[in-house]
Amino acid sequence: MKEILQRNHELLAQVDDWFARCTAAYPEHIACQSGCSGCCRSTFDITLVDAYYLKQGFDLLPTAVRAAVLSKCRERLAMMQQEWPEFDHPFVLNYRPEEDWELLMPDEDETPCVLLGDDGRCLVYDHRPMTCRLHGIPLVDTEGEVMHDEWCTMNFTEVDPLQLPALTAPFDAILRAEVALFRDFTQKLLGQRVSELDTLIPLALMIDFEGFNWNAWAGTAGE
Repeated sequence: MKEILQRNHELLAQVDDWFARCTAAYPEHIACQSGCSGCCRSTFDITLVDAYYLKQGFDLLPTAVRAAVLSKCRERLAMMQQEWPEFDHPFVLNYRPEEDWELLMPDEDETPCVLLGDDGRCLVYDHRPMTCRLHGIPLVDTEGEVMHDEWCTMNFTEVDPLQLPALTAPFDAILRAEVALFRDFTQKLLGQRVSELDTLIPLALMIDFEGFNWNAWAGTAGE
């Protein structure tokens, strides 16, 4: 997995560079800064490769910190199982249609992310998922396509960000690279290429990536 992790790190670095360029170009319009956690509410779905990378960072935290976070994760799982009683390890969402996922992460949920520290900073910031890195600014491809037209309400309060040229990035290429990376990741993990497998941030921290029999699970997951 070392080569997969390196490719993932490089892909996330591209996104970080884009975000840094945006904040440098429009500091008066972008409020995002260290310690701001206004967007870190609710429960977010992430890819299984993001979950694997996130777990790598989580496992580096002190034992006491991990224990406190995992207690919150178990509480979240218990709540989710009230909606999906059959939801269990490895906590993959895709065996049910996406419209059902709203039961597990309703729009009105304002619960802080389990990985937020008391100071409002992410405990695993360097290993945070792609969705966290993309949040807050609309995604406009360099070819002009608007790939996501929402942004944090604290940003761009006096201007339409879709009219700001320095926000663009090659998102089509980035997202294609992400899909290719994911398929290579599942080949190594499951023994077969899969285009999409998703979980939720609190549950990603409880996945046993190393000890679980992923090949056996992949053989029965579609049954």
